[in-house]
Amino acid sequence: MRGKNKILVIRFSAMGDVAMTAPVLKEFMREYPDTELLMLSRSLFQPFFNDIPNLNFYPFEPKQQHKGFLGLIKLFIALRKQKITAVADLHNNLRSRIVSLLFFITGVKTARIDKGRKEKAELTRREQKILRPLKLTIIRYAEVFKTLGFPFGLQNKLTEKRPQTLTPADFPFISFPKTQKWIGVSPFAQHLQKVYPLQKTETVLLALANSGHQLFIFGGSSEEEQIAMEWECKHKNVTSVVRKIKLDDELKLISNLDVMLSMDSSGMHLAALKNIPVVSVWGATHPYIGFLGYGQSIKDAVQADLYCRPCSVYGNVPCYRGDFACMNNLSESVVINTVLNKLSNGEKTTIGQTR
Repeated sequence: MRGKNKILVIRFSAMGDVAMTAPVLKEFMREYPDTELLMLSRSLFQPFFNDIPNLNFYPFEPKQQHKGFLGLIKLFIALRKQKITAVADLHNNLRSRIVSLLFFITGVKTARIDKGRKEKAELTRREQKILRPLKLTIIRYAEVFKTLGFPFGLQNKLTEKRPQTLTPADFPFISFPKTQKWIGVSPFAQHLQKVYPLQKTETVLLALANSGHQLFIFGGSSEEEQIAMEWECKHKNVTSVVRKIKLDDELKLISNLDVMLSMDSSGMHLAALKNIPVVSVWGATHPYIGFLGYGQSIKDAVQADLYCRPCSVYGNVPCYRGDFACMNNLSESVVINTVLNKLSNGEKTTIGQTR
């Protein structure tokens, strides 16, 4: 019976990959509202799943109680008490495979994601590159549930924006009420090959700010905080939120944006969670690999047409040409105009706020 189904969903990291699971799980719940989901991921990512009905979150602590093989055994023993009926491994790394195997041994049906490593290698190799759009990661996620006996179709479309309430007490750096278009900017990424050069990014930011729009800079590290603060000091319409607010408040702020400008990074996927359109900038990686944000259009992906792209799946491979042409040759005016065009084509939004 559907009401007795309880699926363990595993996706430990990275932030963007975990965020991509949330809209897929929302669509799953619309098709199977009586099925329970237990999301196993790092505690930091819990806010991604707060508004999904019939989903409970179980924190994974790899540096504490779930460290090492014995920690995974302890995790399995605790999860088994949850009366899991199936396991959807959306990560397919060593840790997730161990947890899945333990459930499989005890008679629980399991399925894991096919990451498509072979075709991704064909897409990123230097010689005889096969440049073709591969299956979206969100579709790969959905296929795991199909293997478990829960097929459903993905709409892969942004729905109506629902701005969450912002209060001056929680967001003292914001001037209320909203009188400008709000642009989120997520200019950083884990790997440098996915980052638009900072000097060029600054040119883009100042041009958008001079156009009368309010910009909010998102990031995570102390180094990124320092860079964002320097940009903030250069224009009154630029505000850094790096390390100023927690993730759940970041999502509230993102829900009030009109557009997000992001690298191939978590910022794109956080915006998708809140139905915000994204202008994405791609360097060593490529939308064809499958990591384009949920509901986003490849028409809004800014990228250079080079024979060497993509050269990496995750952006962790240094430029073998040595000139980083994929980003250095990408004109600031192209990025600026793509954002401005997206703003002009978008519907007028209202801010969810209280005084």
